[in-house]
Amino acid sequence: MSIWTRITEVISAIVARGEALLSMFERRAAPPERSVAFTIAIICLAAKMAKADGRVNASEVTAFRQVFHIDPRDEPAAARVFNLARQDIAGFEAYASQIARMFADQPRILEDLLEGLFHIALADGSYHEQEAGFLSRVAEIFGVPEAVFACVEARMTSSEARDPWKVLGVPREASLPEVRSRWRELVRAHHPDKMIARGLPVETVNLANARLATINRAWEEISRRARELQPAE
Repeated sequence: MSIWTRITEVISAIVARGEALLSMFERRAAPPERSVAFTIAIICLAAKMAKADGRVNASEVTAFRQVFHIDPRDEPAAARVFNLARQDIAGFEAYASQIARMFADQPRILEDLLEGLFHIALADGSYHEQEAGFLSRVAEIFGVPEAVFACVEARMTSSEARDPWKVLGVPREASLPEVRSRWRELVRAHHPDKMIARGLPVETVNLANARLATINRAWEEISRRARELQPAE
C-alpha cells in the first residue's frame, strides 16, 4: 500500500467522521510516521488555504504538486485527498491546533509547513487579504513568532516587493558582519538536508532550494549595496 493510499484512507475517514479521528491518528503516530502526519497536515491546510480567497484554481493545485513530487501512479489518489480535504473550509483553526500539538517539540517543521502554505497562496500571482489573514492566524496557532512570520512573508512574497533585510530578519542598521552571520545561520538552518534530518518528506526539497535561493539573493543584494557605499580608493 502506497503512502498516498494510506493518506487517502485517513482523510476520507476524517471527512466522514470528523476531526476527532485526526486526534486519534496523532496519538498513534510513532516517530517514523511523522512524515505521514506532516503530509496529512499540509493536505488539509493546503486545501483550506487554496479556498481562503473563495476559489480554488489550477495554479494552486499545481503549486501543491510542486511541493510534493507525486508518483504518476499515485496522482489520482493524491487528487482525491486534496478534493476531500477542501470539502469543508471551516475549522482550519482546529486542524492547525492539532498540527501544532503534533510538532510542538519541532518548531522548524511548523515553519516549513507555513512556507508550504505560502507557496500555495501565492500560486495565482497575488496575495489576497483573506490569505494573509489565514496565514497569520495559522502562524499564531503554530506559535511562530511575529518576527519569524515577517521573514517568511518577505521571502515568499513577490520578488519585486522583497526587502532583503526583512528576508534575513535583520535591521537595516545592522553591520555587514552581523548580516553575514545571520545569513550563514539561515543557510545552515534551511539547508534541504536539514529538512530531511528533521523528518520531513524528501518531496519538500524543492521548496527548501527555493528558500535558500531567496536567502542567498538577499545577502548578495545587501553586500552589493555595502560595496557601492564604500569610498573609492
